[in-house]
Amino acid sequence: MASLHRVSEIGPSPSPWQGRARTAGRWASRVALALGGALAAVLLFARVSAPIGPFDATLSFRPAGGGAEVSVAPLGELAVDVYDGPLRLDVSLQRVDQERARALATDPVRLAGVVDQVTDDLRSAVVRLIWLTALTALAGGALTSWAVLRRRREPVIALGLTTAVLAITGGIGVATWRPEALSQPTYTGLLTNASSLIGSAEDIVARFDAYRASLEDLVGNVGTLYSALSALPAPAAGEDTVALLHVSDLHLNPAGFDLVRQVSQKFGVEAILDTGDITDWGSEPENRLITSVGDLDVPYVYIRGNHDSATTAGLLALQPNVTVLDDSAVTVAGIQVVGAPDPRFTPDKSTGDDDAGDDVLIESGEELADVVAELAAPPAIALVHDPKQAPPLDGAVPLVLAGHTHSRKVTELDDGTRLMVQGSTGGAGLRALEGEYPKPLTCTVLYLDRSTGLLRAYDDITLGGLGETEVTVQRTVVPRSDEVPADAPAAPASGPR
Repeated sequence: MASLHRVSEIGPSPSPWQGRARTAGRWASRVALALGGALAAVLLFARVSAPIGPFDATLSFRPAGGGAEVSVAPLGELAVDVYDGPLRLDVSLQRVDQERARALATDPVRLAGVVDQVTDDLRSAVVRLIWLTALTALAGGALTSWAVLRRRREPVIALGLTTAVLAITGGIGVATWRPEALSQPTYTGLLTNASSLIGSAEDIVARFDAYRASLEDLVGNVGTLYSALSALPAPAAGEDTVALLHVSDLHLNPAGFDLVRQVSQKFGVEAILDTGDITDWGSEPENRLITSVGDLDVPYVYIRGNHDSATTAGLLALQPNVTVLDDSAVTVAGIQVVGAPDPRFTPDKSTGDDDAGDDVLIESGEELADVVAELAAPPAIALVHDPKQAPPLDGAVPLVLAGHTHSRKVTELDDGTRLMVQGSTGGAGLRALEGEYPKPLTCTVLYLDRSTGLLRAYDDITLGGLGETEVTVQRTVVPRSDEVPADAPAAPASGPR
């Protein structure tokens, strides 16, 4: 009886299912504590501050469906679905460091490598963030498990659980890595228009490669083209002439600079007349690229265009062969030239300022006319950038050269002054590559009577842009005042295709 009494006191033994339920509950608590502590620690402490190019940035991981998001306050966000997983990489560009931005803007070498620099900076910051996130998650999971469960073995178990979750997360990210998604970002906020801008930039780069390739051979064959001129009328039969090269609106196109060099050599010009916009924005990095005109073996006379800054003009003035005209005069190859800069500085056409202020252009032309009136003898040529500066010079100067419009045109003003507007020696620059075809590269060789300075003939040189691989020279003979005007110019000569 005693034995039976003891058995009744002990009671029935627990079922296997109850024991398994308690074990599962205990492990579920461990997993929840470890992952909860790890996630809380990551959200609170796993954050990296790093320079990315000229920006100061903050990087972190956040619970989400993978991918990466770049925040540019207050403009919006850029999201890239580049990998899957429970964590998303958040990059917040907080501010621009003025010192790094200034160093970047003043060093063309560093500016050219800015993409590589940003890539290296970002890669380094992400590696640091991954290590910090992993260590923070391990510490957070272990400390939380120990603080709640108060058993010595719990932190070790939490470390194992957190390590397994981190390994699975990293494995998913590696297995689903999609680098091609970097070229297909999604924009929100004010950045929603950025996709079209990036598309244009990529298109410009691709088109410029083909553009430069199609022009290199043409520019190099200007000498062959020049031989075709033997079939054209002489610029001024029986008279001593001086050849001057008129260029305008180079807009930093390397092919344009190549063309200037080749034409100046092959056509034997004695001076180059530049009616402005040698740069695109007038910035310091651009200015460091224009000093190549100092290597030319002939005088270079320049006036500032509306895309050129005062710094640009000052830098050119330091070149040994360059004269910068600013309501002033110079004599080159025996020909007196006066010139005035564009009074505006409006490199950004989107502001609308480029078309504003006709009065200030006319006033600029009037001031140059006053300079002409004070000279002992009328100059042979006046240089202006915008054709709207020319009317006040009508009758005071026989020839006015201009640019700005990117469209070649020759007209005679009311009082007999000839206005010659150049196209664009730089094909309107790289911005023109956004269109179906860029504008052709143009320049003109002027032949003037050495004794009188009067224009006797001119060769219009045109290099076709992308899709038009022909070079032409068209010579026009200017009739004397006592000659019957010629209604048609001489036939054009075609160069190598």
